[in-house]
Amino acid sequence: MTKNVRNAERIIRILVGIALIATVFVGPQWVWGWIGVVLLLTGLIGWCPPYQILGINTCAKK
Repeated sequence: MTKNVRNAERIIRILVGIALIATVFVGPQWVWGWIGVVLLLTGLIGWCPPYQILGINTCAKK
């Protein structure tokens, strides 16, 4: 698993993921919590499976 998500995008994914997970505790318990978990995990590990399948890489070129 090579990282394919750059740092700025990772931070955004983590913040949005936490926000979506938090909505489950204060609002209706919809599918948003699961989407938040996926965003949080992909943000933490820096690898996005759909990006891999589609050949997208937002990391800086070396």
